[in-house]
Amino acid sequence: MRVMAGMSGGVDSSVAALLLKRDGHDVAGMFMQNWEDDEPDSACHADQDRRDALAVCAQLGIPFHARNFAAEYRERVFAHFLDEYRAGRTPNPDVLCNREIKFRTFLDAARGLGAEKIATGHYARVERADRRWKLLRAADADKDQTYFLHALDQAQLGAEPVVAGDLRKREVRALARGAALHIHAKKDST
Repeated sequence: MRVMAGMSGGVDSSVAALLLKRDGHDVAGMFMQNWEDDEPDSACHADQDRRDALAVCAQLGIPFHARNFAAEYRERVFAHFLDEYRAGRTPNPDVLCNREIKFRTFLDAARGLGAEKIATGHYARVERADRRWKLLRAADADKDQTYFLHALDQAQLGAEPVVAGDLRKREVRALARGAALHIHAKKDST
């Protein structure tokens, strides 16, 4: 299977790519820039994150791609967040980002490069039963990310071979250490 791993340079996405490659899949990595670094005090450091993702892809011997989805993020996620906040609601932009950017824009870009599936390193499980995809909690209750994926439709749920869902965070960290993956300490703070 041809899989495009969404690479942040962090431990979760890096180990997802590692496990898929070890399982014999044809894996490539793609760095998604979802925000412009136009603020000097911004917590977003896309250039360093891109370098980290490139380094992990080089270590794994997989092709590296980078795409800038900042305009799509601003239009489909951030504008909605601001509208909802102004209306007195407190939306979680990560839910919308997963549905609109990671599992739509990124998925489309990955398929444009020949990928059949994508991998993001989320802590959740997906299984097929009765001809429907079901989103299930991760084995690690402390890291479960099903809330952030609950808005995905059937096609989006079926697009990812979720690999971290059966692992605990400590196991993911151990796999990264064992493979000597180039992960900065700040990217493994969770």
